[in-house]
Amino acid sequence: MAECYAPGVSEPADDYNPQALTWAAMLGHWVDFARSAVALPDDAAGRKLAASVPDLIQLQAVWFALQHLGELPADEQALGRDRAGVLIQRHAKALAQRFGDQGIPPAMTELIDDAQAAMARA
Repeated sequence: MAECYAPGVSEPADDYNPQALTWAAMLGHWVDFARSAVALPDDAAGRKLAASVPDLIQLQAVWFALQHLGELPADEQALGRDRAGVLIQRHAKALAQRFGDQGIPPAMTELIDDAQAAMARA
């Protein structure tokens, strides 16, 4: 059975890239997450949480990217691992400094642990 498509329009499957859709979905989630920080209370705790949003997004992005590290050419994988390690360390340190003696909230600690575990697997 012949399929009919408009001239100049590719078949739907030609443009389908699940990874691009996944990244787009993650980006949408991060944008929503960042926007929600505006509603945090304007007190010390709320300001700490709002200031942590970029660190949390970066840690999630690194975790996600590490899941796909094997898709990079072999000569780029080492660089990807090195960069991921630097980013995890930088953002975990920022969170630790921000929360100081109180300690990083458990959900944030879990995110750091997840990123470090993904790094160890990579």
